[in-house]
Amino acid sequence: MIDVHCHILPSLDDGALDLRDSVAMARQADGDGITVVCATPHIRHDHDVRLDELPVRVAELQAELDRQGVGVRIAQGGEVAQSAARRLGPDELYEVSLDRRGWVLLEPDPGPLADELPQLVERLAGLGLRTIIAHPERHAPADLERRLEALAEMGCMIQWTGEFIAALDPDDAQAPIVRLARRGLVHLIGSDAHSSHGGRPLRLTPALTVLGELCPAEQVRWIAHTAPEAILRGEFPAPPLP
Repeated sequence: MIDVHCHILPSLDDGALDLRDSVAMARQADGDGITVVCATPHIRHDHDVRLDELPVRVAELQAELDRQGVGVRIAQGGEVAQSAARRLGPDELYEVSLDRRGWVLLEPDPGPLADELPQLVERLAGLGLRTIIAHPERHAPADLERRLEALAEMGCMIQWTGEFIAALDPDDAQAPIVRLARRGLVHLIGSDAHSSHGGRPLRLTPALTVLGELCPAEQVRWIAHTAPEAILRGEFPAPPLP
C-alpha cells in the first residue's frame, strides 16, 4: 500500500519530532503493509519548509531506514496550502507534487470548501498539474457532496483521512461519508500521521476494512492499490463505477 499523506520528515513542520520518531513511524507503516510513504510536509506560511532542501531530507531519512532494515520507501511531496499554491510557480509546484510526478496534494483553506478551490484546480491544470484534495471531512459545507462531485468531474482525486474512515459505523446509512463512499467519492486514504508518540497512526488497513463493508471489493482494491500506484507513476487512475 501507499500512504499519500504523511508528515514523516523529522524536525521540519509539525510532524516527526526527530529522526528516531521518523523511523518509528516508518516501522508502524511497515507493520501495516505500507511500502511507500509520501513525505508531505506543510507548504504554507506558518512552516519554514525550504523546497530546495526536500530531496536531501528525503534521502537522509531513506538512508537511515535502509540502514536499519525498514522496508519502506519515502517519496518526496508536500501538503500544499491553497494560499501557497496561489503563489508558487510551476517548477516549485512540481517539486512538491507526489514523487515529483505532477499530482499536488492540496490543503483547502480553513473553513468549508469554497468557490476559490475549483478556480485554483483549473489554474493548476493549466500548468499541467493534477490535484488531490486533502481531508475534505475537515472542510465540509452543507453542499459537500455537490462540491466533491464537481471537483471529481474536473479530474481531482479526493483523499480522506484513514482514522476518520476507520471510526465510521458501516451500518449508519445516514452518515454523509457512508453515502459518499457508496457513490464513489472516496478515492484515496492517507494517514496524515504526524508522530509515533500519539495522534493519528500511520496505518491504512483499519480504514480499508471499513470501506470493505461499504463498497465492492473491486472499488476497495482501486482505492488501496490501483489509484495511489497510478498517481506515483504520474498517471490518471479512472475511478471504477460505483
